[in-house]
Parts: sequence; structure tokens; C-alpha cells
Amino acid sequence: MRRLPVLAALFTLLLAGCTTSSDSKSPAERWQPRPGTDWQWQLSGRLDTSVDVPVYDIDGFDHDEETVDGLHEDGRQVICYLSTGAWEEFRPDAKEFPASVLGRGNGWEGERWLDIRRVDVLEPLMAERLDMCRDKGFDAVEPDNMDGYRNRTGFPLTARDQLRYNRLIAKLAHDRGLAVGLKNDLDQIPELVGDFDFAVNEQCAQYKECGALTPFIEADKAVFHVEYELPTSRFCPESRRLGLSSMLKKYELGVWREAC
Repeated sequence: MRRLPVLAALFTLLLAGCTTSSDSKSPAERWQPRPGTDWQWQLSGRLDTSVDVPVYDIDGFDHDEETVDGLHEDGRQVICYLSTGAWEEFRPDAKEFPASVLGRGNGWEGERWLDIRRVDVLEPLMAERLDMCRDKGFDAVEPDNMDGYRNRTGFPLTARDQLRYNRLIAKLAHDRGLAVGLKNDLDQIPELVGDFDFAVNEQCAQYKECGALTPFIEADKAVFHVEYELPTSRFCPESRRLGLSSMLKKYELGVWREAC
């Protein structure tokens, strides 16, 4: 009986299991928000934890492990907001980004688009940021500015460059046990819906684009959606029909919200 090859194969599998990262979670183990899940998105001002919703989306740099733990104790899941496609001069790691990867301003003071083709530079920097989200106990990450190829970044970015980079960010998040949301980037949803656990969208109703988000709903994945300029009467009926988790916010993304 030729047992040695079998035993060797079993030993190899055992060794591989021992060396797998303890942070990695299977898709079934990661948090998976479902369509219609209510949420709060607050990126400015003193955090108000009294909003009675099951999901909070807050700035990953501005809040510590104690804050995340407190939200968990109140029964909330917590999303870590990060900018992964743009440089922000006010972040503690800003000086680690070489000038060669900094492009045009993205419309927000102190922010510039990143050259997402330079994964040799950006991957370790983004990995450190995602380590921070994991170490603080966040359940998921919202990576922002993930559609640079559709903007004047100062770099000749292509749709292929964007797909490659967005999938890299999703993998880095998943490797750390974090769920990850696709921010805007509507045109690439068909290619990316399988790589992301939920979507975050701004102003799809104002620009008549909400139908493009249905692949996430059909995959039983939440779409967290905000409008800034339309009254709720203009978008909530359609949001409810589509299964979006929608609310009205002010541009500064403070405490105030008016949910559908």
C-alpha cells in the first residue's frame, strides 16, 4: 500500500492550514450587510452614537478602538472610512506618499488624486491603513475615491487600471477579515460586484443612476446611499422600490440625517 505520498499530501495540507493568516475570513464569516439595512454616516463633528441604526460608517483615523468597541457594545456594526484613491495632506501618514504619485486636486481642500498604477508604492501604504482598521476592531472598510479613471487626475488612468486597483483594495481588506464596499464607480459594478460586499453611493438619484446599483441588490448585498440636494420625497419612493439604504445628508457629513 502506497501510503507515503498520501501522508505527505496530508502533511502539506496541514502545514498550509497552519500558515494561513489568522485574520483571513471566508466570505461566510465576514460581515455581510443585506439590502435595506439602515445606517448612519458621520465623518465630521463630535460623534453622536445615539442614532438608532445597526450600522455606523465613521472615519478610521479619527476614532479609536474604544469608540469602535462602544458601538459594538450597543449592537452596531462599524465601517472604517478611508481614502484609498486620493492623498490627504492632513493624515498622519501623508509624508510617506512620494510626490511622484500625487496628481491633481480632487475638489476637496488638501486632497489630490493618486496614481493608482503605482501599486508598488501604494499597496504597502494601503495595507498599513487597513491594518489600522482591523486593529481598531472595525467590521468593514469604505475605501473612497475609487473612480479616478473617470476624473482629471493628472495621470492617464484607464478602466483597466481602476479594476486592478479596486480589486487590490478589496483583497487587502478581505485578507484582514474586513468586509469592503465599492464607493461610487457605477460603470464598473458588473465587473466588481463579486469582489465587494456592499456598495456606498452618493447622489445616484440626482443623476438618475440608481438603477446601475441593482447588481448589488440582486446579489443580496446592501447599497448604502445618500443624497445631498434632493428632498426625501424626490428619491425615497424609488429607493424603497430598489431596496437601497437611503438617507439625506449635508455635504459635511455631520450628525444630521433624514432617512427614507
